[in-house]
Amino acid sequence: MTDPVPSTGLQLLSRVTKDAHLEVSLIDQPVPAPRDDQVVVKVLATPINPSDLGLLFGAADMSSAVATTRDGHPLVTADVPPGGMRAMAGRLDEAMPVGNEGSGIVVAAGASPAAQALLGKTVAMLGGAMYAQYRVLRVAECMVLPDGTAPADGASCFVNPLTSLAMTEVMRREGHTALVHTAAASNLGQMLVKICLKDGIPLVNVVRSPAQAELLRGIGAVHVADSSQPDFLETLTAMMVETGATLAFDAIGGGKLAGQLLSCMEAAAVKRMTTYSRYGSDTFKQVYIYGGLDVAPTTLNRNSFGFSWSLSGFLLTPFLVKIGAEAVQALKDRVVAELTTTFASHYTHEISLVEALQPDVIEAYNRRATGTKYLICPHKAG
Repeated sequence: MTDPVPSTGLQLLSRVTKDAHLEVSLIDQPVPAPRDDQVVVKVLATPINPSDLGLLFGAADMSSAVATTRDGHPLVTADVPPGGMRAMAGRLDEAMPVGNEGSGIVVAAGASPAAQALLGKTVAMLGGAMYAQYRVLRVAECMVLPDGTAPADGASCFVNPLTSLAMTEVMRREGHTALVHTAAASNLGQMLVKICLKDGIPLVNVVRSPAQAELLRGIGAVHVADSSQPDFLETLTAMMVETGATLAFDAIGGGKLAGQLLSCMEAAAVKRMTTYSRYGSDTFKQVYIYGGLDVAPTTLNRNSFGFSWSLSGFLLTPFLVKIGAEAVQALKDRVVAELTTTFASHYTHEISLVEALQPDVIEAYNRRATGTKYLICPHKAG
């Protein structure tokens, strides 16, 4: 027996106007009947990931946010500075749905056998527009979860688990033998610690406070470098010597950290050299920036890491396309098998769609603080 499907449900939309304003609103959105290969999912849980915040608030100055209402639903507006408007040119006056992933129960299904087989099942979803009470998706965009899975356990099945697994896949495919990860006390970082312990991969974790370092050591992390300490670079270099790490994934993005990672890798490589070269070591060093916790420009001191290096961006979806359906399915199967262990997500707050548009709540989750994670429960009252 499944819940009845209403004709409309709440949907969160983000819009940047041509007159330099952000509007984040809730609207009553029609719930269409599913086509043959589609299902209707009652969304029960959807996380606020850093990648969601980029679409949600764009380049707006959220210190200028003002809360009002429109058609009886919350509306938040904020100013977009001139520099931000240049970055928003491709989305002006377009109301965009938000939310990369989530979980829920299939409450209606199209005529195809594959769709009908999902009726009543708890599924994880990827496909965008998850900050909504109902979502119509293709069968291929849903992943069936084990019976009894709590919505919160299934809400973050895709972005963090697959990204952390992708990091180890990149390591193997590119011929590296160890990893470095920044902002490592995050939910994703904790998953990566567990993966690397289970798979025997040396991992260097870069954190920003003693409390974060202690958290990671508490779940078994061996190499933890705290960037708030005066001997950070010496410690980081020593850990790279010990592990041989030549690959890093950087969630910070801005500032000096990416360059410091390359410099420490080079310093570790030079220690292994037997002859001097004015071009530095011939050990190839790779840093991928996959996040933007620091929106400042990325600064590099090229003189400190030789000539054998690369700094690139990394996005999960293009990587999954590159490795092919069979490899992706293997990653998904591992996520489901270890859903409540390796890939367990921990949420500090559960909020409703209405609460997600309250200024004090926005201020809290928009800080993107490591160790703080918000879960939107679209059918929660309030």
